[in-house]
Formats: sequence, C-alpha cells, structure tokens
Amino acid sequence: MPPLGRTVLVAGMVASLLVAGVGAPAAASARAKADVTSKQERKRVDSVPTPKLGWYKCYDIAECATTLLPLDYDNPKGAKTEVAILRIKAKDQKHKIGSLFLNPGGPGGSGTDIALFAPYFLSKSVLDRFDIVGVDPRGIAASANVKCWKSVKDQTAVLQDMNVAFPWGKAEEAKYVNAAKKFGKACSTTGKPLTGAMSTAEVVRDMEVLRRAVGDKKLNYLGFSYGTAIGQYYANMFPDRFRAIVVDGVLDPEHWVGTKKTANQEQDERLRSADGAYRALREILKRCDAAGEKYCEFAAGDPVANFDYIARELRKKPLVVTDEEGGSFTITYADFVGAMLGDLYDVGAGDWVTMDSQFVYTLLTSSSAAAKATARKGLVKRIKDARAKKPARDFPYDNGFETFASVDCTDALHPKDAGSWPALMAKADKRAPYFGRAWGWSTAQCARNTWTVRDEDAYTGPWNRRTAAPVLIVGTKWDPATNYDDAVSANKRLPGSRLLSNTNWGHTSYGTSDCATNAIDNYLLKGTLPAKGTVCQGAYQPFLEPLPDDPAKSASALKAAVAESKRPPVAGPPMPSTLNGTR
Repeated sequence: MPPLGRTVLVAGMVASLLVAGVGAPAAASARAKADVTSKQERKRVDSVPTPKLGWYKCYDIAECATTLLPLDYDNPKGAKTEVAILRIKAKDQKHKIGSLFLNPGGPGGSGTDIALFAPYFLSKSVLDRFDIVGVDPRGIAASANVKCWKSVKDQTAVLQDMNVAFPWGKAEEAKYVNAAKKFGKACSTTGKPLTGAMSTAEVVRDMEVLRRAVGDKKLNYLGFSYGTAIGQYYANMFPDRFRAIVVDGVLDPEHWVGTKKTANQEQDERLRSADGAYRALREILKRCDAAGEKYCEFAAGDPVANFDYIARELRKKPLVVTDEEGGSFTITYADFVGAMLGDLYDVGAGDWVTMDSQFVYTLLTSSSAAAKATARKGLVKRIKDARAKKPARDFPYDNGFETFASVDCTDALHPKDAGSWPALMAKADKRAPYFGRAWGWSTAQCARNTWTVRDEDAYTGPWNRRTAAPVLIVGTKWDPATNYDDAVSANKRLPGSRLLSNTNWGHTSYGTSDCATNAIDNYLLKGTLPAKGTVCQGAYQPFLEPLPDDPAKSASALKAAVAESKRPPVAGPPMPSTLNGTR
C-alpha cells in the first residue's frame, strides 16, 4: 500500500524578508504575537552542534550525506544514531529561497526516495528556487535501521501469521493476536534502544538540527499523509522557526496521539480513515450507477448491492483463479477489501474499483464461459502486475512493518490488550463497513501490555500553538487514508492555519489539479495563501468518457490519463494482499 505520509509547510515572516525576492507570508504582519519555542526544546536541539555534512555525488543528479544525531536529546553527548540525507540542488542558485524538506508519510516512508523522485512531480518553479532535501527518519531506509528480531528467520516466524490484509474468522484472528503480542514484545526488547527513540518528536528534532546543517534560517517543509503529522508537530514544537509548512493528506495530530479520554480507543476510531474509505467507495458506486453501463463497467444492476454480494460470497469461501499456465491465485475476502483500499488510493480510483469489482463479480456469477475467460485474464494480469512491482519479503532483512509500528506505537495511545482487537474490529466494521477491519488491525501490535517500550520525550501536545507563519492544510474530499474531516479539524485546531480543499480522488492532492498544485506552489514560493474557503476541483473524474469496446484498453487508457497527473510517491502502512502484490 502506499501508505500513509504527512507534511508541514510553515512560513516565517522575518526569514522571508531576509531572502531576496521572497515576500512575507500572507497576513504575517497582522497575526497575533506568536508563541516561541519552549525553553526545554531550545535546550535539547540548540545544545547539539551544527553537523558538518560531508556531501558526495549520488544517483547522478543528487548529493548524499549521513550524520550522527543524539539518540536522546536530553543527553546530546550520549549515544548517537545515523541519519541519511539527500538533496537535489536548486536549478537557479542565484535566486534560491532555501531548502524544501519533503516527507512521503508512512510512517516508514523514505525521505531520500521522495527527494530523489522530486523532479518527476514537483513543479519546475519549485525545483528552480529550492534545494530539495529528503531525510530518512531515524530507524528507516538508509538511516540506521530498527530491527526487532535478530534474523529474517526469527522475524518470519512471527510476521508470517500477520501476512494478511486483516484476519477474518476466529481462528485467523487468534493467530494474528498471538503474533501481534510477539511483535510488540520483540520491539520492546530486541528492538531497543531505537524503538524507544523513534517518536515523531525525535524526527522533528532531527529535522530542526538538519535545518541548521543545510544553512537555512527557517524551515520550509512539504509533507504528505503521515508526513503531515511531522509538519504539525514541528509547527507546535518550533512555532517561530519555520518560513512555510504545507501538509497534504492531513491527519489531526490529536486524533493520531489520543487523549486520556480516548486512550482505550483503537487509533482509527479517532482518525476515521476507514470512514473516509467507505465514503469514497459509496460515492464511486453511486456515480457508477448514475452513469450507466456505457460509462461504467460495474453498472449492470445495482452496484452497491453487487459489491456487497461479492463481499458476502468471499466471506463464505475464497475465490480461486487460475492462469493459462495452470498457476492458481486464491483471493480471500480480506484480499478483496485490501485491493479495493489500494484502488481507492489512486487518482483513477473510480475506474480501478469498478473494473476489479466487475472482474470478481463476473467470475462469481456469470454463466458465460467467454465472459469468465475475459474476467479471469484481466484479474490474473492485475495480480501479476502488482506482484512484479512488490516482490516477496525474503532477503535481505526488510523492516517495513517495524518502522511503521515503532513510530505509531511509540507516538500514540492504544488499547491495553491485543486480545481486545477482535471485538474492537467488529465494532469498527459496523461503523465503516469493509474498511473498519482493514485499517484497525494494523495497530494490534501496539497494545500497551505487550508494546512496553516508551519514549519519555514523545510530544503529546498542545496542538494549538500560535505560529509565526501560517500552516497550509490541504484536504482531499475522497481520501481513503487521511479522512477529509481530519483536515477540517486540524485547521480549526491550529490558529492562523488555512484550509485548502480538493475534490480529487486518491490519497493527497498535489499534482491532481492545477488549482491545488498552483496554490501549494504559490504559498511555498511567495508565502501567498489561497483565499479562505477555496475548493479545487480534481482534474480527473470517473465515468465521464464512454467505455472502449475492448475492456483491455480501459486499463491502458486509464494509465495514460493518470500518468498525466504528476503525483508524489506517498507512503502508507504495510497491508499484505494477493491483489496488491505483497503476498
């Protein structure tokens, strides 16, 4: 899955005035007196000497470096962890504004990867004026890796029982819960000390030190998905130290962390990612029905009822699909839901959801051998294409699950006992059908009785600091991962922030319409906020063009349309599924 990256882009009045040709962020002079960085945080980060980065040329177009940063900022001269950083220098160095830090989300996404990919999705004007900087958060990717097991063998013994999109049925749930407990215990023992030092607050402290290391007086930041948490943490921990922060695909940090009142809720009961996914699915099926069979291949009959029929049948028995070589693929109910969630992440969500649903529906219901053969061929191709992109986890040690957990379980409040998850998930699925379990099971290993390692310096709020520059909060109406409602509540929570809404499909907004992309670019480049109440219309909408006669051309046509949409490679939580290529 893509998962989950989140961004912060904040504009600082004084720094922007010091840079030639860069205007002060919107309304900076009229803002109420800003809060300042606390004495405690100043002591932590300012006592760390500015790292001297030994840049070397890498990947033909970039420069790379690594540096050692404090494992514990309360003991800056103590143990260190190695952090990797990559930059692509601004094309117009003479008129450079500064550095733009990127994060793709996750947690667990690689900042160096998204920075390296920046020339393919960021606007030329941004690439001209900013050095693009990506940092792999501690424990992740090219930074010193967190490892909760001593070997791939030990890791596999546990994670093989969690290698499903989500468990279905009492036996599978019991196996999953048992593995989740082992997961939590492993990260709380073998994974130490890094698992206790990977909270978002530590990532933000690292970024603050690295801001100095690249020579910037104020931070510029663009984060996606979970990367929006990083941005909002920075804005509240260092409210006077950024020039511009943009968060795209927003989670509300109070919902992410929780409060005493919500401490025993599973995290998605607060975040409502599942609710966002269900809302998007229902809208797609509704529009498909209205468009009719000429425009939507799943429109025959009642799309809502037909989708539910697929779900009911797969809950009873998996679907086995064979290819022309005699190979077979088993598609469970969890695989199907996981695949639908993956489809919803895409700009072309409506086309992918209805195409994949029709493939499965035809195989379950059709009496036509020709129709079944066409559906089987299309579905097998989808599975093989996905698997080609995401090979199985064998060698070397892959810590993707551990990175996600080490951040989330350390940051947030979770229920005490992993054994409570089956009942919590049944409740979640009633609230948000299909997707309640898909989102909620991803944090079972975080149960407080078994994930016992803590970061005493994790930040838990407040989330309403008065910042010296406004944060631009970008919410996607049909986002299946970061519910649009969280963008609204985060905007209300953070004084002086501005909400930009977008009606695109998929996860995050940058690159999905000129309106959204230009608004973000203008804020980064000039400090100009979009007008209050701005709602951008997503450039790509489903079911507006007639279907081609050849169904195979539908997918290729869609790929061509989506390729025109420049979007960042956003990261999300691991979610194995036969249909998304991770099993």
